[in-house]
Amino acid sequence: MSSTALVASLRAFLPAEAVLYEAEDLRPYECDGLSAYRQTPLIVALPGTEEEVLRILKVCHAAKTPVVARGAGTGLSGGALPHAHGVLLSLARLKSILEIDPAARTARVQPGVRNLAISEAAMPYGLYYAPDPSSQIACSIGGNVAENSGGVHCLKYGLTVHNILKLRVITIEGEILQIGSDGLDAPGYDLLALMTGSEGMLGIVTEVTVKLIPRPEKAEVVMAAFDDIRKAGDAVANVIAAGIIPAGMEMMDRITTHAVEEFVHAGYNLEAAAILLCESDGTAEEVSEEIRRIDEIMESSGAMEIRASSSEVERLRFWAGRKAAFPAAGRVSPDYYCMDGTIPRSKLSQVLSGIEALSQKYGLRCMNVFHAGDGNLHPLILYDASKPGELELTEEFGEKILHMCVQAGGTITGEHGVGVEKINQMCAQFRPGELEMFHGVKAAFDPEGLLNPGKAVPTLRRCAEHGAMHVRRGEEKFPELPRF
Repeated sequence: MSSTALVASLRAFLPAEAVLYEAEDLRPYECDGLSAYRQTPLIVALPGTEEEVLRILKVCHAAKTPVVARGAGTGLSGGALPHAHGVLLSLARLKSILEIDPAARTARVQPGVRNLAISEAAMPYGLYYAPDPSSQIACSIGGNVAENSGGVHCLKYGLTVHNILKLRVITIEGEILQIGSDGLDAPGYDLLALMTGSEGMLGIVTEVTVKLIPRPEKAEVVMAAFDDIRKAGDAVANVIAAGIIPAGMEMMDRITTHAVEEFVHAGYNLEAAAILLCESDGTAEEVSEEIRRIDEIMESSGAMEIRASSSEVERLRFWAGRKAAFPAAGRVSPDYYCMDGTIPRSKLSQVLSGIEALSQKYGLRCMNVFHAGDGNLHPLILYDASKPGELELTEEFGEKILHMCVQAGGTITGEHGVGVEKINQMCAQFRPGELEMFHGVKAAFDPEGLLNPGKAVPTLRRCAEHGAMHVRRGEEKFPELPRF
């Protein structure tokens, strides 16, 4: 079907302004939050109802036209990168909170609802939605489901998959599925977990039922400053080893705290090599005791300064600095490339040392900011895309960080997804047989491969052409990296 005919088919049931095809109208959709890769879509469709989503998918299926779903566009792996010959399906207009049930502690929402808006709507009932990505003021719940997003409090409260009960999904053929249930479990295979984090490759989410939890009576943050980033990494392991599961535990290195402090004025120690934020929440008695124990652990781990938040305003300011790390990077570099590897907590010190060695080798600065409690690293490689070859150098740097994470017993992504950014590193993470199994799952939902094609799961041919190999722990793919 020609693009003209496809536009006509979509405008048969969508308003004219909901079907975009002129170059100037398409340009805002050419990338997501990861702006290193750009592609203009053939058409952008902006449905306002579930029925319109269903009809769009039926039209595209009949025309054998690829479909890429997009939420708020805050993704960081190129998961919503458009297809040059496909329809970009924006779900931004499906932004209604359909129901809040305070007795069941659930909210039923459409995919375009902002993450933070759910907690705001639940606030009068003393409830909130726990996963809180740094982009929560803007990111949508549909995108959170697609990438299985986490946030600074995911250590204690889990990722998106741990905080949803039910999804309403439409297949590429136009079939509506209900996955999950209103109960804590559902019979059969765990398709809810399969769909969460599937990056829009299996179906289009049109409704999400999330869990809500009571707001804690009290929350307090300990900010510990260290003169050595390895000491901070060891402090993380010491807190967990003591049997403490903080509400959140985040780390930033010196280059990050300097960038953030100028941006937010959070009150961080700018002399420190690393800042560690460790939060306790619960009853006043629980928090008081846990903060006392955390203080002792930070001191014994070699902290040069320890300060607890003295008020809710100061607590929020400490977290505001951490959540502003990504935008603050824009103040110190024209461009940045955000990685998303996850490693065992016991390997933090070694991997951070390895990243520093790579930074020196490539001559590129790297801001390290991450969810220390669960080992989810977010190195921000600073570069200038206007300099010939610097993006390619940055990509090579990032690739070696991810291989190092796999080698340490971790994985290439913790919460940002694979998208196009890490698709080659999937060849290192998984064996050919495992990749074939992933393609089999994809084919069961989307046999013609029309939903978000070319993302997340590489073909075996791509792996061969890329020259990638499966990396087992201890393999010496990159001899200059530290051994584990």
